Amino acid sequence: MTTTAGHLDRVVARAAVARAVLLGRAAATLAVAGGGLRLRAQPASLIVVLLLVLLTAVVALVTLSRNPHVVTHPLPILAADATIVMVVLGVGDGDVAFFCSAAGASALAGVLVGFWALLPAACYAGLGYLVAAHLLASTPGAPSLAGFVLAFPIINVLTAVGAAVATAALAAHVDLSVKLVASAQRTAAAAERARLARELHDSVTKTLRGVSFAALALPTSLRRQPALAEQLAATVSAGATAAVRQAKEVLEGLRLDNPDHEFATTVDRICRRWTEREGIPVHMTVATADLPLDLRYELAQILHESLENIARHARASSVTVELAHTRASVRLRVTDNGAGFRVPAELSGCFGLIGMAERAAAVRGTLRVISAPGAGTTVETVAANSPLKAAAYAGTLP
Repeated sequence: MTTTAGHLDRVVARAAVARAVLLGRAAATLAVAGGGLRLRAQPASLIVVLLLVLLTAVVALVTLSRNPHVVTHPLPILAADATIVMVVLGVGDGDVAFFCSAAGASALAGVLVGFWALLPAACYAGLGYLVAAHLLASTPGAPSLAGFVLAFPIINVLTAVGAAVATAALAAHVDLSVKLVASAQRTAAAAERARLARELHDSVTKTLRGVSFAALALPTSLRRQPALAEQLAATVSAGATAAVRQAKEVLEGLRLDNPDHEFATTVDRICRRWTEREGIPVHMTVATADLPLDLRYELAQILHESLENIARHARASSVTVELAHTRASVRLRVTDNGAGFRVPAELSGCFGLIGMAERAAAVRGTLRVISAPGAGTTVETVAANSPLKAAAYAGTLP
């Protein structure tokens, strides 16, 4: 698996850098050849060079786009590219277009075969020196241009090394990015499994354990205490029904949030469904962020449970939901204008509030309840957060 992934990383890197090299060589060659058209009395050869470079660049780029894996066959590509360089040399008669084409061929070799590209680059450099010597010998006044012309061939070696280094660096970057994404996916999957296990343990598992104890006592009770056996049977039946209900609640809770959507969408959907069912308007002010999956899940559960408590106990006519965040924390506040109640010390006896407090603690947060008889209730959750980006959302559900 690792070998295959590494191979794909190298293919992606080579294809990407190869495209850049082909585009750069085509642009440079076309620029110098096009500039020479106005300097030649008979520019036919340069026109042929222009057409050849343009055609080969288009064919190469289209081939790479359709099948990036062609870079895994470097020898045929380098042979074809060397043929093109020689054609440019023969047609252009040693013009600057040849040096640009040879430098591009050296860079392409660096992309495809790494530092082995120094071998073809050295050949192109040697050929370049021969061409430069020919130009200096046949051009009047050429000695004044000797330094400039003789510097061209060494560019082949530099471009080969540069392309090899760039390709290796890009391959390493792609490999690291893939590993980071895979690690994030594994972490998210592990968090989901742990969260589901906790939900099942806290609800269904405990209920089923009680049912199993009652079922174990049934055989003995049937022989000795028929009345008790009847009660135990009723307990088993009620426990099984409760387990089914709790399993359903767990599944519904898992469906509250869709990680593919903004968390504002989840808040809106929960509030909208509750409003449609209860007929109580919800005023929302939600500043969303890229929240971690576990934090999204627990906040959605706390919001859902808060609204359910309002429907059962508050006798409210209006509800306000606020979600705010800073770089370090996120705050969910659910406020109603209902009957309110006297908050007991440490939430003892309020199992719904205790459950929400445990959810807040699971994401390194705290839950605070503010209420008084006749003054409504506010449930505020503050949890640690590391958002990547933020956006604003506000609305009212009539």
